[in-house]
Amino acid sequence: MRTYLDFEKPIAELEGKIADLRQMDGETGVNVDEEIEKLQGKADSLLSDAYSKLSRWQKTQVARHAARPHFADYVSQLVDDFTPLAGDRAFGEDAAILGGPARLRGRSIMLIGHEKGADTAGRVKHNFGMARPEGYRKAMRLMDMAERFNMPVVTLVDTPGAYPGRGAEERGQAEAIASCTEKCLGLGAPLISVIVGEGGSGGAVALAAANKVLMLEHSVYSVISPEGCASILWKDAAGKGENKAPDAAEAMRISAQDLLELGVIDGVIAEPVGGAHRDSGLTIERLGDAVESAIRELEHLSPDELKQQRRNKFLAIGRTGLA
Repeated sequence: MRTYLDFEKPIAELEGKIADLRQMDGETGVNVDEEIEKLQGKADSLLSDAYSKLSRWQKTQVARHAARPHFADYVSQLVDDFTPLAGDRAFGEDAAILGGPARLRGRSIMLIGHEKGADTAGRVKHNFGMARPEGYRKAMRLMDMAERFNMPVVTLVDTPGAYPGRGAEERGQAEAIASCTEKCLGLGAPLISVIVGEGGSGGAVALAAANKVLMLEHSVYSVISPEGCASILWKDAAGKGENKAPDAAEAMRISAQDLLELGVIDGVIAEPVGGAHRDSGLTIERLGDAVESAIRELEHLSPDELKQQRRNKFLAIGRTGLA
C-alpha cells in the first residue's frame, strides 16, 4: 500500500478513484478503461507539477520517505557478490553502517553505507541509520582494506545524524566521526559518495568527505535537521507553538540543487517523477551510471593526486559558487 505525503493528497484521491474503478471493472465487467485513462492522465499531470516545484521542506519529507530505496536495495539491485564484513575490531558490530567488498558492473569496489531499515523491526535493528562509534570505526577498517587492494570506495549516505546516546558518547563518538572524516580525506583510493536520502550533520560528513559527492535529486544534506535548527533559533520544540522547521529548511538551503550551486557537491542524479520511492529500479540504475562514470574519471589518478584533489575540493567550499 502506497504511503502519500501531505502535499500529495490530491494525487492520493485520484489514484484511489483509479483503484476503485479497476476493482469495479474486475467485479462487474463494466468497461471503465476510458475513465481510468482520463483520471490517470490527470494524476500524472498533478504528480509531475507537484514534484517540479517542491519546497525545501517538502524535499526533506521526500528524502525521509519510508519507501525510498535502502542500502539493502542497492546491494540487491546494483552490485554482485557483496560480502558484508562486521565489527570494528575494538568494541563490536554496529548495524547502522553496513559494508563490504562487491562487484559493480564487473568492477571490484568497497561498498559502505547507512541502513535505516525498511520496517519497524528493521528500523530498531539498524537504529534508524544513526551510527555509533563502532560503525565509523568499521567504515575506517573497510576503507583501509580497500586502499590496500586498490579498490574504489563507494559510500551511500542516509542518516539523520550520528547516534547521540550516552553509550556512544562514552565510547568516543566525536573522535570516531572526526577520525572517519580524516580517513576519507587521506584515502589513497578513489572515494565516491552519494547522498541517497538524508545527509545529516557529522554523521553524514564522516562518510562523504569524498573525491566526488553526488546527491539524488530529492535528497537533503545539512549540518543539522530543520527541526533541530528551528529548536535552536526559535525555541520551536516538536508539538509546541508554530512549526518553524519549513522556515529553517528554506534558510539552510539543504536541497541538492542548492548545494550544487554553492559548490558543496559535484552532481545531482535525477529521480523518476514522483521521487525515488515510485520507481526504485530506475533510481538505482541511474545511481549506478553516475557512480560508474565517477570511478572512470578518478581511476587514473595516483594516491597522492586523489588526496590533493580532495583537499582542493574541500578548501574551495565557501570560496566558489556563491555568486
